[in-house]
Amino acid sequence: MQLSHVKIQRHRRALLLAGCAFAVSATPAFAQDGAGTDEDDFIIVTATKRDSTIQDVPFSINAQTQEDIQKSGAVTLEDLSRNVAGLSVQNLGPGQSQVSVRGVSAGQVVRDQPGVKEQVGVYLDESVISLSLFTPDLDLFDLNRVETLRGPQGTLFGSGSVGGTIRYITNQPEIGITEGLVEGNLNLVDGDDFGYHLKGAVNVPLGDSTAVRAVGYFTEYGGFIDAQGPAGGEDVNGGQRYGGRIAVKFEVAPDVTITPRLVYQKVEADGFNRQEIYNLYANRFTTTRPPVQLGEREQYLQFREAFVDETWLGDLVIDATWGDINVVSVTSYTNRNILVSRDASALTGSVSVDLGYPNAGVLLPSNLRDTTDLESFTQELRLASAYEGPFQWVFGGFYSDTSRFYRQRLPTPGYAAVTDATLGAGTSAAVANGFANLDSPYNADLPYDISQFAIFGEGTYALTDAFDVTVGLRYYDFTEERQFISGGLFANGDNRSDKTRSDGFSPRILLSYDVSDAVTLNAQASKGFRLGGVNDPLNITLCSPADAALFGAFQDYDDESLWNYEVGAKAQGRGFYANVAGFYNDIKNLQVTLDAGSCSSRIVFNVPEAHTMGVEAEFGVSPADGLDFIFAGSLIEAEFDTTLPGALTAATGIREGNRLPSVPKFQFSATGSYEWPVGESADAYVSASFSHVGARYTQPADQENNPRTFVHGLPFGGAPANAATTVDLELPDYQLLNLSAGVDFDSGLSLVAYVNNVFDENALLSFDRERGGRARLGYTVGQPRTFGVTVRQSF
Repeated sequence: MQLSHVKIQRHRRALLLAGCAFAVSATPAFAQDGAGTDEDDFIIVTATKRDSTIQDVPFSINAQTQEDIQKSGAVTLEDLSRNVAGLSVQNLGPGQSQVSVRGVSAGQVVRDQPGVKEQVGVYLDESVISLSLFTPDLDLFDLNRVETLRGPQGTLFGSGSVGGTIRYITNQPEIGITEGLVEGNLNLVDGDDFGYHLKGAVNVPLGDSTAVRAVGYFTEYGGFIDAQGPAGGEDVNGGQRYGGRIAVKFEVAPDVTITPRLVYQKVEADGFNRQEIYNLYANRFTTTRPPVQLGEREQYLQFREAFVDETWLGDLVIDATWGDINVVSVTSYTNRNILVSRDASALTGSVSVDLGYPNAGVLLPSNLRDTTDLESFTQELRLASAYEGPFQWVFGGFYSDTSRFYRQRLPTPGYAAVTDATLGAGTSAAVANGFANLDSPYNADLPYDISQFAIFGEGTYALTDAFDVTVGLRYYDFTEERQFISGGLFANGDNRSDKTRSDGFSPRILLSYDVSDAVTLNAQASKGFRLGGVNDPLNITLCSPADAALFGAFQDYDDESLWNYEVGAKAQGRGFYANVAGFYNDIKNLQVTLDAGSCSSRIVFNVPEAHTMGVEAEFGVSPADGLDFIFAGSLIEAEFDTTLPGALTAATGIREGNRLPSVPKFQFSATGSYEWPVGESADAYVSASFSHVGARYTQPADQENNPRTFVHGLPFGGAPANAATTVDLELPDYQLLNLSAGVDFDSGLSLVAYVNNVFDENALLSFDRERGGRARLGYTVGQPRTFGVTVRQSF
């Protein structure tokens, strides 16, 4: 690691300045007299693709270390997000989280929108792993840290980082060191279902120039959703996550290392965290069927659901320093297979009612199966300065080739016979369009090929001992080709090919000024971008004429771009730190996603003007030895600056002043902890964490005509044609209180007991509607009260 010589001299006089940008921790290490006077004490991050102290990163960044993750009890990115200012995660089930930073959000992405690009880039060390909707639900065990880079990171990290970038940084093999960690956990979810995990990591040297690090883990999730119906049961949304990684580091010469790695993970869930308030088959309106009132954390199933996400990742990192230049090559290959299997009986049944099918046909169990097969190859080569001096730089190139095949099937055994009996013999075969299973009324194949090439560079010049200027630029060139083939009674029989091409530049400039050894000011202007694409054709056969006319014109959508303007300050003194940033994001052609009315289709379209602006702050204070208080919060205004014409305003919610979806105006967390010695060989601690997430909307249109009355209009089971459900579509704010207590022994043994969601808050995370409310209405909900104990042994 090489730092500017003027910076090094300043840091040697500082009191652990790196910690001032270091965010929420259960027991943070605040700077004390005599501490942090050696360069090796600084927290090192790679947010600028060069080693630097977190204090020297000239933009807003949050880093949580392995100790923070352990002490907070976080097991998912959603857990971490509540303690990171400006970061919000919308949990749509295991492996299906949507991430937004600083309010840059375009609405809920659902499983049948494979063309939508991500707004926050996600990396595992040097390898890109982000995928729209399916943000990898990585296990947080044996991580060195998690970095959250706020604001667009298009210069160094490319498309998909328009809102920011999240980087999981794992512990790397260490030559000459033998160490390990074993962890076990048992937890009780919602008072009636147990979960547990067992994890282990080991680092072993193989001679004087080689080391291997291996990690393995298995987690059983307790369920908390109960289901009525033929496929019902208790705790139907439990699941598993298991996998591991193995990396070998070879020091083939002084300052030259080669590190190949293999990563595997599989996530399986038996159902989804969906709480229903209306279902075609289970509602309070039926008279010829027993009326049903679904309760809290309850749903109705005719068919058991499932989610499977299996990921293989292999990468090779070559790191070599020759003289004044450091060269890094990163080669990675990802193979990922995802299955989302949903109970679509209510959806299919609602169409069957419209078509006049008999009750036997309406009641057929139907299974919507979305599968994604992904293969991706990436190669990055970069050169960086490796000398002491006022000018530091990094320059590189990036190439990726991604093949993604998305398939959708709706197997409904017996449906072809009912269709032919009702609509005429041979109907099912006539509309199949080459798809073999005539019992599947909807089938679609969408193969994608995406290639990109980019050249990027960034340089920092120390104009004085206190004032640095950073300038960066990225040139990108993307090509996307895709096909759309559909068939079946509910499909249009499409067969079309599309190609999207985009290129451009993504610049940024950053200023950093050290007011003193303890206070740094920074400012930046930076551009981010997200690639455009093509919408799937509407399912016209399921649309009302009005919805078909209103939404049918939305086909192509352009690249989204964002300019971020930001000022911030980082400070630390004896027993405290403070990080504050203010920002304004000017968004052009925001890619908004929304339901196309009753069409059972989702579309993306551009909103010409939108903005987000706000402040984020992270504070920590240690008034006495072992006593720590921490606050992290953000206040964000995220609004449209465009009003669409005519009927589109109410149908889409795109009205000047309306809020961007899924973004709380106010979000904060506050943590207090106390640690004290127990005898001569152990320390005990207690910790309490309180978090608040403000009210949100799932989609922009939810702000129009709210509270909304959904007229179901389906006379099934004796329900009247005017049966309706009124819903307040503003998702209410929610509060979570977590408590923990533990003992750390000098022998490496740790014992922790905790209670998460102490008051059993039923947090409503997003609103779920199927076919405009004609089939189903509900919410995705958060995890209820959970008790747990964790035992950890290091050696």
